[in-house]
Amino acid sequence: MKKHLNTLFVTTQGAYLSKEGETVVVKVGKEIRLRLPIHTIDGIVCFGNVLCSPFLLGFCGENHVAVSFMTKNGRFLARVQGPVSGNVLLRREQYRRADDPEATAEISRAVLTGKLVNCRAVLQRGLRDHVDKVDEPALKEVSTRISEYLHRLPGESSTDVMRGIEGDSAHMYFGVFNQLITSQKEDFVFQERNRRPPLDNVNCLLSFIYTLIHHDVRSALEGVGLDPAVGFLHRDRPGRHGLALDLMEEFRPALADRLVLSLINLRKVKESGFTKSDTGAVFMSDETRKDVLVAYQTRKQEEITHPFLDEKVFVGMLFHIQAMLLARYLRGDIDGYPPFIWR
Repeated sequence: MKKHLNTLFVTTQGAYLSKEGETVVVKVGKEIRLRLPIHTIDGIVCFGNVLCSPFLLGFCGENHVAVSFMTKNGRFLARVQGPVSGNVLLRREQYRRADDPEATAEISRAVLTGKLVNCRAVLQRGLRDHVDKVDEPALKEVSTRISEYLHRLPGESSTDVMRGIEGDSAHMYFGVFNQLITSQKEDFVFQERNRRPPLDNVNCLLSFIYTLIHHDVRSALEGVGLDPAVGFLHRDRPGRHGLALDLMEEFRPALADRLVLSLINLRKVKESGFTKSDTGAVFMSDETRKDVLVAYQTRKQEEITHPFLDEKVFVGMLFHIQAMLLARYLRGDIDGYPPFIWR
């Protein structure tokens, strides 16, 4: 089983990555900063002016290590990967299900259930931990409305209706998200979800961590042989990885949103680590970006009990486990896709 625990993030500008034997070497100038055996890493993410030798790219492809290139500020540019693994029969079944409205609705319902339950859990945790600092009636109202949607979902057969539920729930959820920020409230103000570019510090953090999760989810899907471009809740669109976005939905609130709130409320990030350009776009400083990457990698090393497997697993394994469960469902090995529910 491929372990999605160790991603090599390279942020030092001017760094050069090359292959030496069975290892990945990171140099800055003539100095070797890091040397890692290829079998210890799952992926490499390069930010900004970071170069890779052609031999290293080929070496990574042969060892199923995806290499992603981002701008210095975290916008996705390109990705290099080796031959696609997996069974062609699994992908053909995925395509058949994607063309079947009933099968599409069933998977979309499971994905959306996972997202809504985890969104509600984020709100309820805020109520439990900070009841004296939040607008209790507002959080309870949104939590109740999300619960109503959860009760409604089993009877819905239209994927378009479910997309409407997802959109309305996200609007309500982010409408009270600012309430969950309990410290540094003047420096980290969230009014609405915005991106491309993010226009405030909170959205900057959310977008950056969503990008990291997208990298890991896409790698996990490719690792079990699924096509990350063909989704169910997210329909096909050129340049969009619909299935990766589907699988991300249950991880956004459970992993990304909670991590952003922790970074802010525990003062692991500061307002001084963000700058606003003349166009209004907000960017992280190099130091803050490194702090966020370390926090994300640390979170992936935490151990939890998987609700479906009832086994202790590392958070970084969740992407692969959920991809594997989806593949098992498509093959007919299990009766339904069990979304990840954070407890």
